[in-house]
Amino acid sequence: MKKILIVEDDEAFLQTLKTALELEGYEVTAVSDGLTGYKTAAAEDFDLIILDLVLPLMDGYEICKKIRAEGNNTPIIFLSGKKKEEIDKILGLELGGDDYLIKPFGTRELIARIRAIHRRIRAGDQTADRFSFKDIVIDFKKLILSKGDMQYTLTPKEAGLLKYLIIHEGEVITREDILNKVWGYDKFPTTRTIDTFIHSLRHKIEDDPSKPVHIITTPWMGYKFQK
Repeated sequence: MKKILIVEDDEAFLQTLKTALELEGYEVTAVSDGLTGYKTAAAEDFDLIILDLVLPLMDGYEICKKIRAEGNNTPIIFLSGKKKEEIDKILGLELGGDDYLIKPFGTRELIARIRAIHRRIRAGDQTADRFSFKDIVIDFKKLILSKGDMQYTLTPKEAGLLKYLIIHEGEVITREDILNKVWGYDKFPTTRTIDTFIHSLRHKIEDDPSKPVHIITTPWMGYKFQK
């Protein structure tokens, strides 16, 4: 059973979410202010935190920032009533959030997002050390990529980029997201850096790097991986 913490100050909405998730078999802890939410997240282990941005006593941004600084990597889904506020979404994800939902939304959508996060976590566990497809074997621990009779040494950043794309297989990942997740927020490479690394990986993975079938470019957006 997955344990979920919901921090939401709208009591009626909080109970709706709690009931819906409990019906799906989740164990749910529900709190209605930010300070209690932070203390609960710090004191107990959860598989997921659903976190409203606007809360009394401590807002969602601050909660996320504090628990991430303390080494808590529990996945976080942010909730916001601010429609189409792109800056809120970007800030929330950059602080360490994993997903973002704008109210109003249906409980089925929330449950689908939760399941998607858990699938990515499982995929990440499965690719922690080794991943293979077709004639390619990637040893992330040894930083070695084998393709048929050929063997290549990966740089740590090449390995990190490749693993991130594999974990999000089928999803279009923006260059900015890759920079943030693989390079880190305290680094300042340009998006052209990503293109250079993608070019290098394609020459190791693709049969014809000029016609890639595994690391695909989505124009104006980013890249996605497919087996």
